[in-house]
Amino acid sequence: MTDAKWPSEIRLADKGKTLKVTFESGESFALPAELLRVESPSAEVQGHSPAERKTVAGKRDVAILAVEPVGNYAVKLQFDDMHDTGLYTWVYLHDLGVRQDAIWRNYLNELAEKGLSR
Repeated sequence: MTDAKWPSEIRLADKGKTLKVTFESGESFALPAELLRVESPSAEVQGHSPAERKTVAGKRDVAILAVEPVGNYAVKLQFDDMHDTGLYTWVYLHDLGVRQDAIWRNYLNELAEKGLSR
């Protein structure tokens, strides 16, 4: 693992609406709970192939209830809608942080195309 993908701090903010992640490289990201929920790395959301990926709607007000460490490579997030099956690796969290704007735009476009709402 490179330093850019090793967190020095992970904490909840805004009453669980934001996960703040700081990496040893100095990069810091404020990841909205909604983004983390709709981009969950779980099979429930991602499926077992790109064709099986689901669009998760209606999560505008979702919050994170708990952050559990998994070994020394990931965290498991428990959301207030009871979703808790995705393992967010350091690499995945870093990628979400770096590409957050593009991921968000794609998500909003996908919702609009499918007639769904946040």
